Amino acid sequence: MLHNSKATPTLQSSLEEWLYYLEHSHFKVIDLGLERVKSVAQALDLLTPAPYVITVGGTNGKGTTCRLLETILLNAGFKVGVYSSPHLIRYNERVRIQNQDVQDEDHIRSFQFINTHKNQSLSYFEFSTLSALYLFKQANLDVVILEVGLGGRLDATNIVDADMAVITSIDIDHIDYLGDTREKIAFEKAGIFRANKPVIIGEPDIPNSMIEYAKSLNCQLSCCNQDWQFEITGEQWKWQNNNCQLGNLPLCQIPLANAATALAAVQSLPFNISAEILRKSLNEVELIGRFQTVKPESLTALIKLTEKSLQDLPRIIIDVGHNPHAARYLAEKLSQLKSKISGKITAVCGILQDKDAENVLSPLLSIIDEWHCVTLSGYRGQAGEQLAEKLYSVAEKQAIKVKVQVENSVTLGVESAVKNTDKNDVMLVFGSFHTVGEFLQIGVT
Repeated sequence: MLHNSKATPTLQSSLEEWLYYLEHSHFKVIDLGLERVKSVAQALDLLTPAPYVITVGGTNGKGTTCRLLETILLNAGFKVGVYSSPHLIRYNERVRIQNQDVQDEDHIRSFQFINTHKNQSLSYFEFSTLSALYLFKQANLDVVILEVGLGGRLDATNIVDADMAVITSIDIDHIDYLGDTREKIAFEKAGIFRANKPVIIGEPDIPNSMIEYAKSLNCQLSCCNQDWQFEITGEQWKWQNNNCQLGNLPLCQIPLANAATALAAVQSLPFNISAEILRKSLNEVELIGRFQTVKPESLTALIKLTEKSLQDLPRIIIDVGHNPHAARYLAEKLSQLKSKISGKITAVCGILQDKDAENVLSPLLSIIDEWHCVTLSGYRGQAGEQLAEKLYSVAEKQAIKVKVQVENSVTLGVESAVKNTDKNDVMLVFGSFHTVGEFLQIGVT
């Protein structure tokens, strides 16, 4: 590994060395603004990575919405690329081409090209975005899906004039960068809209700032509960607008609101995609870390760690939710689950220090029976002791007694939690991409 951030990697360097270089070569970790990154993209002719581009923004649900759109388009025979962040385990997860993570050597080749030709200092995310655009252009794709990293207006993905913008949800998050009200945050997210282009909004309670901005650009608005609706009908669900009704849809492995938003986007695409392809895609779609039950057969590493038999392990659910909006959805899902189990729910929780931990923990206090607060490393990491203090504070306000243990790592937290649970219990690992990513590295094969 490189320890001198000034040393420039080469084509012979490892991906790990390149990523270290990218993380340390710019003076700010997050440097919002489009001037520098757009000038590099223009010079390298990267602003049109595919004939059709979809940009997906929102507080939560971006990843699952992108995933369903990708699955539908692939099943319809299109060549598709997806750029998303953050990754859970490997950087390669951030760039998918034809449903395959791009390999190390291709990332290295792309990094080398950009580093050789750039005329500006770039942040890690800016460099990563340009690299994705380069890889997409080289692959001669039909459609590219870009997941917004932070906000929208000033996010590096917004250098591309997308043919369609999708907004999944709007809630309070990243207040230091986006503002502390839904109106301010919605305005930032609306920055991905383009004049006269389709805009799909899955958020049912749309702030006025977003609607007004869309109208000022004469966007082709398609809004949840106004232009399209969806509802569960028994063991299936249906989606409809004024021109189309899709019934008998299979319930899928991603949140239904996000699936419905993706279907609304499909209806505005200039492609003919059949209802059969939509149903097939709904049956197939899944994304790691979204209220996902970990398959027992993949837990052999966890068995070795805890010396428990496979039959004695609790049901393990992982969820990357890390803001109040996601926590409310998680609480709803856990509440439904709790009524069906005889055991307890134990949480292994790690939350970054710049997140609103109190309002993440609050809706879950009455549902989770035992907490294991764990330390997350890195410059944004938060100690388990700090998280436990916030948990006690919120519990006191709600007059709820909580059972809490503190561990210095995700590994220790998982080990402790598993040893204190049995086959009738549920163990939830949540609070951050970092928490779930570390669990996947230690507990799953």
